[in-house]
Amino acid sequence: MTAADNPPDPAGEPMDLIPAPRTAAGSGPGFFTPDARTVLRAGPGTATAERWLRSAVGPALGLPLAPANTGRTDGTEPAEPAEPAANAEPADRTDRAEPAGNAIVLLVDESLEREGYRLQVDAARGVEIRGGSAAGVFWGAQTLRQLLGPDAFRRAPIAPGAVRGIAEQIIEDSPRFSWRGLMLDVSRHFTQKTDILRYLDLLAAHKLNVFHFHLTDDQGWRIEIKRYPRLTETGSWRSRSKWGHRYSELWDEKPYGGYYTQDDIREIVAYAADRHITVVPEIDVPGHSQAAIAAYPELGNTDVVDTASLSPWDDWGVSPHVLAPTENTLRFYEGVLEEVLDLFPAELSPYIHIGGDECPKDQWKASPAAQARIAELGVGDEDGLQSWFIRHFDSWLTARGRRLVGWDEILEGGLAPGATVSSWRGYGGGITAAEAGHDVVMCPEQQVYLDHRQDGGPDEPMPIGYVRTLEDVYRFEPVPPTLSPEAAAHVIGTQANVWTEVMQERSRIDYQVFPRLAAFAEVAWSRLPAPAERDYAGFERRMNGHYRRLDALGVDYRPPGGPLPWQKRPGVAGFPKEGTPPNV
Repeated sequence: MTAADNPPDPAGEPMDLIPAPRTAAGSGPGFFTPDARTVLRAGPGTATAERWLRSAVGPALGLPLAPANTGRTDGTEPAEPAEPAANAEPADRTDRAEPAGNAIVLLVDESLEREGYRLQVDAARGVEIRGGSAAGVFWGAQTLRQLLGPDAFRRAPIAPGAVRGIAEQIIEDSPRFSWRGLMLDVSRHFTQKTDILRYLDLLAAHKLNVFHFHLTDDQGWRIEIKRYPRLTETGSWRSRSKWGHRYSELWDEKPYGGYYTQDDIREIVAYAADRHITVVPEIDVPGHSQAAIAAYPELGNTDVVDTASLSPWDDWGVSPHVLAPTENTLRFYEGVLEEVLDLFPAELSPYIHIGGDECPKDQWKASPAAQARIAELGVGDEDGLQSWFIRHFDSWLTARGRRLVGWDEILEGGLAPGATVSSWRGYGGGITAAEAGHDVVMCPEQQVYLDHRQDGGPDEPMPIGYVRTLEDVYRFEPVPPTLSPEAAAHVIGTQANVWTEVMQERSRIDYQVFPRLAAFAEVAWSRLPAPAERDYAGFERRMNGHYRRLDALGVDYRPPGGPLPWQKRPGVAGFPKEGTPPNV
């Protein structure tokens, strides 16, 4: 079928895909334009892409995308089929006669890489997406959505019959890394469940497949644990919040809080799974635990601190209040994690993050009980005591078929045998861990902390950290060139991190995350050349089309020309750092 009367949108480039595919080439002069008669043929194992195309892309363009095997073209549901015999083989819809054309066909082809896909557009037949697995088919469907133009990112059609034609072409693609993630801190500022689901859609649109869910910290405990109800009754609310950076003199005196019920968590995990996104929950030990200690004072170092007087922290920074190294603390957190494992099933969330970062040792040094524990365990010093914490939960999780992840401080005092390291203080921790044979997720603060400011100008809202522009993120390289091939293979991926101390609502998160997440997604997915050789000018040209997609999705991104008037926060202090970030 041709589309001479409805060619591709001239406002967009012929190939403005983000992230960039491995190969893309034209295969003919024609165009395919889906219409009301276009059917969707979904082979075995492609149900997630089928559901998503029909629920997200179809409504945006006013297309029913009727199932091919019903004969329906009006979008109505067919009659419920009769139940098959108990011993019948499952029906394989791909064995049926293929329509003459005007179809979108989804197939699993195990000859392709697991997350890879091959997308072919034929003017006479339609679109065929083959993926190495259900995930590969889903990523191919995301590419199809981009090819259909920015209007495919809306929730309802804005002009009848204005579906964009797709040029005949073949795209073959697969990701560089298996871990392509975003971490969102919901402790400092709580993100509503509906906005979490929205962010999962935004991750999927950029072919990111890990959502690191930072659920607990000093300022708030955000996950319901039924056997310990005070974690949310007390730990999820603080009396007030700092307005701006911790050096700001301004306060928001309104009580602040919120948490996810267990049913909320189940919904988030299921929603993510339908988009081939792994949710990695983070439960912090032994530092960043003031909210938990405020709820259950016996978890703290009671021989040196009046823990009964604590409340969830209303300030930012690193709290001095850390967990006591007792058997009671271990049993408590085992109880927490038992419920966490139930909410995050192993087949959907094999990794559990336990933090392990920024644990001040002052209370342990002053505590006779902690010092006696160090002697009893024979761990040498406070670093050894922290390592003992991490090793305990590494063994505990391993025995239950899970893998522990921790920030690179878990290297201090000796790395737990099964641990994966999130390398945030530059590349150093990740290099050490990879050379020791441990898996690593590279997320250095100096490169991919999206709370850092995007420009050096005076109008950036509450500017934090170093200037990390869109181009800086695009030139980020997750694998240090000094690693041997064997060690480099342990860099399983990368993630961008978003800490929300100065991000009070969704629009502020959007501003900090976008458009830089688009650049990060290309780094994580595409096989780019060395940083200095990357075609940033070409990426900027492709971003012209991508901004229109973000507009259609309602993302409050930072415009290329700087913040809009309502995006600024005049008079609210940040903490900008000058010069070149270290370890870059």
